[in-house]
Amino acid sequence: MIFVMRTFALIWLLFAGIPQIAEAAISPQSVAVLYNSAAPESRKLAELYRDSRGIPAENLIALDMPTAADISRDDYDQWIRKPLRKEFQSRSWWKLKADGGGVTLPSVNRIQVLVTMRGVPLRIRPVSKPAGAVADPKNPMAGHDEASVDSELAMFGVEGLSMDGVVANKYYKADKSIAEANLPFLVLTARIDAPSYSTCERIIRDAVEVEKTGLWGGAYVDIANKFPQGDQWLESVVKANGPAGIPTVVDRFNDTLPKNYPMTDAALYYGWYDWNVSGPFLNSRFQFKKGAVAIHLHSFSAEQLTDGTKNWSGALLEKGAAVTIGNVYEPYLHLTHDFSILHQRLLDGYSWGEACWMAMPVTSWQGVVLGDPLYRPFLHFDGSGTRQNDDIDFRALRLASIQWKLDPFERQIQLKKASERTHSGVLAEAVGLNFLQQGDHVQAAQWFRTAKGDYAKSEEKLRQDFHLIAIDRAANRKDLTVQGLRDAQLRYGAMPEAEGLKVWLDIVSPPPPPPPADPGKASTVKKP
Repeated sequence: MIFVMRTFALIWLLFAGIPQIAEAAISPQSVAVLYNSAAPESRKLAELYRDSRGIPAENLIALDMPTAADISRDDYDQWIRKPLRKEFQSRSWWKLKADGGGVTLPSVNRIQVLVTMRGVPLRIRPVSKPAGAVADPKNPMAGHDEASVDSELAMFGVEGLSMDGVVANKYYKADKSIAEANLPFLVLTARIDAPSYSTCERIIRDAVEVEKTGLWGGAYVDIANKFPQGDQWLESVVKANGPAGIPTVVDRFNDTLPKNYPMTDAALYYGWYDWNVSGPFLNSRFQFKKGAVAIHLHSFSAEQLTDGTKNWSGALLEKGAAVTIGNVYEPYLHLTHDFSILHQRLLDGYSWGEACWMAMPVTSWQGVVLGDPLYRPFLHFDGSGTRQNDDIDFRALRLASIQWKLDPFERQIQLKKASERTHSGVLAEAVGLNFLQQGDHVQAAQWFRTAKGDYAKSEEKLRQDFHLIAIDRAANRKDLTVQGLRDAQLRYGAMPEAEGLKVWLDIVSPPPPPPPADPGKASTVKKP
């Protein structure tokens, strides 16, 4: 306990001279909350969110909508878009003007963020096309009017635009808060929704609570080698985490992380490309750290949000994540959220809603943002905030990244000394991951063995074995890889996390196929 208190004091003193991140730019007065009056739980969530963020009571909007997740374009217009425009008009929230080209849009808008609650429909179904209609191979988006309700609502104040295809997002790649962007025709949408009502309540609470401490923990990045653009987004996340002081486990094998992979202290997850939730998230013992940001890139990741065992967006929330994103229909890769922009904006201190919309090139399309849009996971990345015992090692890594920002060699030396002095598995593993990222496999292996000795939990020790085996696997040393996997199977036995060892073993050394059936062998089945 004395050591813990001294560590707290040291970190506080060293961080004391660092400028703090600016206060949140989004005012609660600029947030409107939309719920479905036909769904009682929708109203309860709206009131909980209102109270948690100090949003004025008059900023809640109740609309009588269909309760189905999927609705037609006509139903969207009749029950959501048109009534919502009337509400904005009657409350004097905006002023509309015509641009002279047949388009009417807001020139002034008090509301910058619109939060939809569970119970608000999720998807707008495509309108049936005339018989014989031929798709344009040069423009695959043409003729597609299916969309997420939330993506349509981002520009619901604009009238006169075609509903086919996409509309450019003027906030894409922005580097200023939405309050300063002067985009009255755009509202940043986000949704409080999940497979269970209790999860919706939790993600509201978690965002508020974690903002008191900051989000501290490790990152896991699963690069599938699927398409260069998506892989590069994930590589950019890895590259940003190094100087930020976030220890990052990276999987660059074509297969995704294996079943029940021992993912502990998971504050950040970025990966692709399975249709349904898989890998570490199948482990019944797994839970993200409170406030975690977790994203899996897939064309239909948010196709539905009611079943926590299917797709990805709802499933990640059910596993403890506070926020995620997804797509409700096929979006095409270049029209999804750019992970590299999203992640960097979060590290820069922007809110979840701002970071997501800065990373999305279009509206009126398939993307959906899930979780509290006002949540700022890295609000205390300067070392401020309430300190907790579980965060000490991760705060120390961040401190080292700031203290020796321009001298990574010295930073590595200091982290090695700190690891040796404290016998912290987190610090030793972080040193090993740094060496691995630099391509120094010998030093990386040494530090993973040190971390294995320092960690107390079996699943954390197992992860170090996965690191060591991965070095051999990446180098195509099949015999050593197989031997490492088999030795680890004997060492860890039947613990759930050890199932991943068999998955890798079956990939590296597939079992022989069953013998072909012998057509000459007499059947033992009695004929009637």
